Amino acid sequence: MKTFRQTAGPFVERPYYTDTDMEEMCLEALRKAGLCPTSPSPIRIDRFAEKHFNLSLKYEDLPEGVLGLTRFNKNGVQDIVVARALDSEGSKTSNRRIRSTIAHEAGHGLFHAHLYLADATAYPEFIDLSEPQRPKVLCRDVEGETNKAKSGYRGQWWEFQANRAIGAFLLPRHLVIAALESVLVAGGRLGNKILDEKKREKAVALLADTFDVNPVAARIRINSMYPLADAKQMEL
Repeated sequence: MKTFRQTAGPFVERPYYTDTDMEEMCLEALRKAGLCPTSPSPIRIDRFAEKHFNLSLKYEDLPEGVLGLTRFNKNGVQDIVVARALDSEGSKTSNRRIRSTIAHEAGHGLFHAHLYLADATAYPEFIDLSEPQRPKVLCRDVEGETNKAKSGYRGQWWEFQANRAIGAFLLPRHLVIAALESVLVAGGRLGNKILDEKKREKAVALLADTFDVNPVAARIRINSMYPLADAKQMEL
């Protein structure tokens, strides 16, 4: 992992992770916890968070628009909290958003805990004024389903990295490939398989059902693994 010195923001350094770095870190953590399935199926992300960080998930009343938060202490991750409002809905969509929220918060714990231990300062994105002595990340939108300005997300690098953990945790790359076997076709000089563009929406529904995630999370994962540009290039 590389780091860069910061002249602005809540930390003196910024960790740089490649997409591959983040994929491997999440997959290794799942496997170490014994919670990476051998075939495509929902990841027990709630159990993973509790086991990996040695905590019990909490559901609390959070400010409007805040889906979850991660509290830190001198030992690392202290709490992962999900908005009680999400839990009280009881719908398939809200239950899946809970799963994405937990994966997002686990990403903060995996990628950023060391920063809080080193040099976190009181910035609004991180410190709730009601508890200024307890560093935390307030996460307002984890699936990109709401307006960014309304949600408070402004493209911060720490949120971008935690969002990457949603796909890496809930939709491990090798399991996604296995799940999409029926909608992949051979393409390219090396015979690499690409997504059949006529079946992209079918693939989204397939991943959503297989891994128990909302379609928006499935679509983001598919678009990152099988970009539309790749398919268009194959047609040239």
